Amino acid sequence: MRVFITAGEPSGDRLGAALMNGLRDMAPDVQFSGIGGDLMIGEGLDSLFPMDEISVMGVAEILRRYGALRARVRQTAEAVIAAAPDVLITVDLPEFSLRVARLVRQASDIRIVHYVAPTVWAWRPGRAARMARHVDQVLALLPFEPPYMEAAGMRCDFVGHPLVTEPVATPDEAARFRAAHAIADRPVALMLPGSRKSEVARLAPIFGEVAARLQARRPDLQLVIPAAGPVAQMVQDLCAGWAGDPVILDPREAGDFAPAQKRAAFGAADVALAASGTVSLELAAANTPMVIGYDMGWLSRQIIGRLLLVDTVTLVNLVSETRTVPEFIGRNCRPGPIADALLAVLELPQAQSDAMQLTMQRLGRGGPPPGQRAAWAVLDGLRGPA
Repeated sequence: MRVFITAGEPSGDRLGAALMNGLRDMAPDVQFSGIGGDLMIGEGLDSLFPMDEISVMGVAEILRRYGALRARVRQTAEAVIAAAPDVLITVDLPEFSLRVARLVRQASDIRIVHYVAPTVWAWRPGRAARMARHVDQVLALLPFEPPYMEAAGMRCDFVGHPLVTEPVATPDEAARFRAAHAIADRPVALMLPGSRKSEVARLAPIFGEVAARLQARRPDLQLVIPAAGPVAQMVQDLCAGWAGDPVILDPREAGDFAPAQKRAAFGAADVALAASGTVSLELAAANTPMVIGYDMGWLSRQIIGRLLLVDTVTLVNLVSETRTVPEFIGRNCRPGPIADALLAVLELPQAQSDAMQLTMQRLGRGGPPPGQRAAWAVLDGLRGPA
């Protein structure tokens, strides 16, 4: 069995590696080619070129890198067609993946599977119909997504979210974190301004003003800032002068212990302010109540703001079918209301706790690992209708 698989971001690399592992368990003779990062390479992939060359986000960045991206799209499609695999699996990164899929479909009948459904439930629903012209099957992370894909004519399998298999801190690990940083029994607020430079540059000043307001009203509150690796120095520079002498967790200093340190911080926290995105599910997995604050570039804000179809962008709210997580997006991302919401959540966290537990259950916690479910779905799709 021959599989051509592509990913372009660390999250996609993790999904791709777990899927590859699941496929090898079920089809030991499988051979892989494609594009991926260290994790997929560790599963036996010889990457066509470095994965980060196709990682793009936001309208402005896509326009700036359009020429280089277009060349990589064509190179990848030509490699797929030449390899003639049993299946092409594109993981997330629709700006790249779906362009490759279109070129491959124009030149062949190779089965095409896309892993991670586009957010057609949130904006631009017409993407599903356009996708169906050249994608046969979609693997969805969220339980409410299959009907949107199936209505457009594609098979869609909910395979679970990878976060349900990630370890979380034990109470002892959380207690040791508090002891290591002399926090004792004081309440802890996490500040998570993002993992991309553009996010941190935009959100850190706002989150810093929130921190000042929190310290003025709750001087006993200990701020903890777990910095993401790619922006660790930037976080150090922008957040070191925040009120309250925050604890900044730098993964460069922690080395191999960094993931465990981050988990312990999440487990020790009483509340969190986070940028929008998957981090809300990481917090839900740790049962840490949260408030979401996010802003974007002017062009992206104008486009997305006009096309958005839902009244919330927070996955905990969407999956649990509640609106328990306060969010402040775009022009509403202002320090005063955010600080008020954080203090309110800190005082009354139970409604969020219930919603977070329901979210993790619906995402597949307690069931088979998503990588195995995804592998089974791919193989079942190759077998065709019963």
